[in-house]
Amino acid sequence: MALHFSARELAARRRRACRAMVARGLDGLVLFRQESMYYLTGYDTSGYSMFQGMYLGADGALALCTRSADLRQARITSVIGDVRIWRDRQGATPGADLRDMLESHGCRGKRLGVEYHAYGLTAQRGQMVDAALSGFCRVEDASDLVRLLRLVKSPAELAYVRRAGALADAALAVANRLTVPGAAPGAIYGEMMKTILSGDGDPSASRWPMGSGRSASAIRSPSSSPPPIATTTRASCTSWSRARSIRASATCSAPVARRSPRARQRSGPAAPSATSSPRMRAR
Repeated sequence: MALHFSARELAARRRRACRAMVARGLDGLVLFRQESMYYLTGYDTSGYSMFQGMYLGADGALALCTRSADLRQARITSVIGDVRIWRDRQGATPGADLRDMLESHGCRGKRLGVEYHAYGLTAQRGQMVDAALSGFCRVEDASDLVRLLRLVKSPAELAYVRRAGALADAALAVANRLTVPGAAPGAIYGEMMKTILSGDGDPSASRWPMGSGRSASAIRSPSSSPPPIATTTRASCTSWSRARSIRASATCSAPVARRSPRARQRSGPAAPSATSSPRMRAR
């Protein structure tokens, strides 16, 4: 298994979740947030936008219902032993597969908390789950149960946070050094990413926005930004890096000095930008 946290650490988190369930009178949790699944088991996948549900019983029972494409991720990155597969095909009703999984864990007639506030559980999917569980068990919203547990960080988590912060600072220093008139945002972005990856970090879930010149306030990705202008006075960047599993963010707005007429008289005319047009250079 490729775990970023020890099995003992993950087990301690699940025990805290079970105690919180008992305090609320719940027999189990049905989880749909990827971050909750990761926090409790290590399960890490980019398929979080697809339907998947994890069951954690108040007695510690653990099971996952996911699509076949994520079977290997579940086996490799988590401590989940019971992985059920729903077939992603036309007319599929994974809500029924989820109910069958819960049935096998004795959940009929039980009181379950459901993590309704989850980006993978769209309105349509939520209705599908409710329909599948109607008459099968009692459900209530428990979207914040695991989220609140995650607010208190363990020593192992804090170590990752500090490492992520160091990587974010290093990437920010690279951006500050390379943000000069005429610099291409994509080149700066590449060097920032190189710093993070070479430092044993992971890319963020989405690219941080960068822009320069007229597009600085638009905050678009480097590939969609127009060529930089030699008279750019400000470049904006948001550095969002993740060290292993914990993300840390830093935001910078790095000014680029415009030379005054007096400075130009002392040092001569500015060198033309490599990306400026012949017409601009002629001017």
